[in-house]
Amino acid sequence: MKQLSWFAGLLVAPLCYAAAAAAQTPSTGSAQAYPIRAIRLVVASSPGGTSDILGRLMAQKLGEALGQQVVVDNRAGASGVIGADLVAKSAPDGYTLLITQNSLAINPSMISKLPYDALRDFAPISRIAMNPNVLTVHPSVPAKSVKELIALAKAKPGSLVIGSPGMGTLPHVAAELFKFMAGVDMLQVIFKGAGQGIVSLLSGEIALMFPAPPTAMPYIKSGRLRPLGVTTTTRIQALPDVPSIAEAGLPGYESTQWFGLLAAAGTPRPVIDRLYQEISSVLRAPGMKERLTTQGMEMAGSTPEEFASLIKSETEKWAKVLKAAGIKAE
Repeated sequence: MKQLSWFAGLLVAPLCYAAAAAAQTPSTGSAQAYPIRAIRLVVASSPGGTSDILGRLMAQKLGEALGQQVVVDNRAGASGVIGADLVAKSAPDGYTLLITQNSLAINPSMISKLPYDALRDFAPISRIAMNPNVLTVHPSVPAKSVKELIALAKAKPGSLVIGSPGMGTLPHVAAELFKFMAGVDMLQVIFKGAGQGIVSLLSGEIALMFPAPPTAMPYIKSGRLRPLGVTTTTRIQALPDVPSIAEAGLPGYESTQWFGLLAAAGTPRPVIDRLYQEISSVLRAPGMKERLTTQGMEMAGSTPEEFASLIKSETEKWAKVLKAAGIKAE
């Protein structure tokens, strides 16, 4: 399989963040009073993607629970590295948080010189949600099933173009896993976020993507995009008529996306515990399960320790997958 290369312009200048309050950072000794000012929630993707949708929902609910404003700060670029690096180097006080996803565990195998250590430079707080990706094609693609898509790709090697929201994101490696297991040759184009990729898919500039349900479902429901399969081993409640990719023609295929909340390493444990407790309450709140389900997601809370274990195991898993697919760190 051909090695992937970075596309020009992947690193973009981060957006400016307007501080919501001017109070000084409290010392670690005042952790019990946390929070006493606004919190910045960094979303390491562009507006419109699943991380952004989930981040804004959590910012609203977490702000209500904490009694302080939680301000979403989109820092897209470099497969989430820009946003993650900002949080890794922030003051360890709980006032700068990160909505993260699988790319945190994938990037160490994709990028040879990360500016942070994904396992040492963050304090896991809780996993929040999980969902599959959806193999979605433009209506102009003649394939109506996974089997037909594989047959089409084999008949016309290199003619189908896949879009991904960033190097090392789960849609990117989910597509590479699909190509590897199906034995097909398809060109993959890297965008600066799910929003840009969906625009190109809707226009027919690219043939297919592996977006998350919240990003794709409005267009699937309107008939502007066609779903062929979900990346989990079973069907999901939000798309009950769409088979799993494994069920539809590629046995053994599985890739699940997860989302969680991190702080900088060294954040006081009382602050971590307070955030974990409030997130747990938010996820148990009436209507939250249904709200996530309508977005194609499932609640998936965890303790800080469980989330740390997940990040470690996912890092090891994707390192093996990328090695098997012939993708090396750039």
